[in-house]
Amino acid sequence: MSWHTVSAARFPEFAARWQQLHARGPAPAMLAADFVAPLLAQFGAGSELLAWCERGGETVAMALVKPDGRGAWTTFQPSQAPLGLWLQLPGEPLEPLLAGLLRALPGFPLLFGLTQADPMLTPRPADSPGLHTLDYIDTARVTLAGGFEDYWNARGKNLRSNLKKQRARLEREGVATRLDILRAPQDMAQAIQDYGRLESSGWKGSEGTAVDAGNAQGRYYRAMLEALAARGAASVYRYFFGEQLVAMDLCVEDADSIVVLKTSYDESVPSSLSPTLLMREEACRRLFDEGRFKRLEFYGRVMEWHLRWTDEVRTMYHINYYRWPGLRRLRAMLASRGKSRSAAQ
Repeated sequence: MSWHTVSAARFPEFAARWQQLHARGPAPAMLAADFVAPLLAQFGAGSELLAWCERGGETVAMALVKPDGRGAWTTFQPSQAPLGLWLQLPGEPLEPLLAGLLRALPGFPLLFGLTQADPMLTPRPADSPGLHTLDYIDTARVTLAGGFEDYWNARGKNLRSNLKKQRARLEREGVATRLDILRAPQDMAQAIQDYGRLESSGWKGSEGTAVDAGNAQGRYYRAMLEALAARGAASVYRYFFGEQLVAMDLCVEDADSIVVLKTSYDESVPSSLSPTLLMREEACRRLFDEGRFKRLEFYGRVMEWHLRWTDEVRTMYHINYYRWPGLRRLRAMLASRGKSRSAAQ
């Protein structure tokens, strides 16, 4: 078993190999080659490497990695990627792969970090002398089994009552609601412009972190959504009060799940109305009725509103792998001393 590395700028040359490995295991849309390539194009610093492991001519693992300070490397992890950019064959032992990669990386690194792993896709390994896992965030999903009415009746009474009252109010005021779903590649440029206007009008616009059609985030989401939409794996949900666009979801899809990557809403809407939740109710009804997917995934940190929507929560995690077991013990000892000093002050 041997690892090889090249500049990540050469990813297009290896995209077919990446996609073949992706297709052999759990195949979330967020690890597909056409999701990954625009990440590198817009957010890569130039120091990233593409690494792959072969055994007997077969590719058993691939990763995009970057230097992370002195003596360490980690998976390439821009904030737009919900998962660490790592692929491996199902059932392949993880620790030998990490050990081999660490030896193959330049600069004699002492530590490799595999970030933001999902236990549903990559079972969380047990700690060992050289391997340590750390909790990252709790994330939520909705299992799309059974009918929508059964699912909805299992939600809290306050949520159901509140949204029912909002719909009654909108009806009294003569405001019709509408949910549109965009799937065509040629619609994605306009979708990102619309999304950027929504997000820029709120607090993200004030902080300069909003998606905009002209910034790196906007270019990324447009390119990625166009590529995935070309093979029927992307959708944009838009929700209207009359002719006013009030909420949007940017989504990607695979065989089993639909993933909400980004959500925004019009912050000028009165606070007594919840356009995002109204959109989510109608979207969930459609997803249950269509029966195309097994799960609706959110992949962000669990918020209070998630827990009104579902009780299905799991913990994502990071992995640290050390070149020598003693390094892990030393790091743990130093961390413990630091906590002791902080507690004493």
